Amino acid sequence: VQLVESGGGLVQPGGSLRLSCTVSGFTVEHYAMRWYRQAPGSEREWVAFISNDGGTIQYRDSVKGRFTISRDNAKNTMYLQMKGLKIEDTAVYSCTVGNYRGQGTQVTVSS
Repeated sequence: VQLVESGGGLVQPGGSLRLSCTVSGFTVEHYAMRWYRQAPGSEREWVAFISNDGGTIQYRDSVKGRFTISRDNAKNTMYLQMKGLKIEDTAVYSCTVGNYRGQGTQVTVSS
């Protein structure tokens, strides 16, 4: 099983990025998926949740209205659209499904 996150990078405050989490060796359609992030010197924190069919979605308060989680089960992929990025969003973003976690992709928000 492999989870590969992509789409991270360096962006100015107020900018946007779209992260992807593509899973191989495991069919995600029956499982909820989550995004997490970990900033330097901080604990990993949960960012967003999406149920297996996309019918239930939840966000941590600090990203509500700015981030949008979605998934395409046909592509075994989950997404995180991030808009209005803030410096405090800087972190390594990783995805999980079941007991599996990816290595993460770096998001850096800086002027």
